[in-house]
Amino acid sequence: MLHLMVPKLTVRTIFDIDLAELKRNGIRGIITDLDNTLVGAKVPYATPELGAWLETVRERGFQVVVVSNNRKTRVSAFAEPLSLPYVYRARKPLHAAFLRALEMMSLQPKETAVVGDQMMTDVLGGNRIGLYTILVEPIAVNDESWVTRNVNRNLERAFVYKLRKKGWLP
Repeated sequence: MLHLMVPKLTVRTIFDIDLAELKRNGIRGIITDLDNTLVGAKVPYATPELGAWLETVRERGFQVVVVSNNRKTRVSAFAEPLSLPYVYRARKPLHAAFLRALEMMSLQPKETAVVGDQMMTDVLGGNRIGLYTILVEPIAVNDESWVTRNVNRNLERAFVYKLRKKGWLP
């Protein structure tokens, strides 16, 4: 199971993702987490920089679906102004929401990347079904829920320690 925690790519922010490289690797769709991946967990709407990035992503031919464990009011308020399809209360790392996003884009796992800030939800869930997993650094850790900050992040630190010991992470 430990190998399922290893992302295919690690970058600082979404802006550091090489879209041309994704395209060369046959990626046509991006499933992205919302909180602490696209914006801080308490930021209700996209920043102008994020809006421009999403427009570039679309112009380059990628489809995008937001998949979040958060509730509908949070996810819809963010995604709808950007005309982004979304899945809320995703229950990541379970399969269902990832499969629903794939269905929304009419893509296969090998054609899709998942971008997120958590190994326990985004990377594990994406790797379990064969998505190209991209881990970003969380934007605003202090804005995270108690469970994310005190449970998920502590487990994540333990996994990172073990993965580094095995030489699977730098």
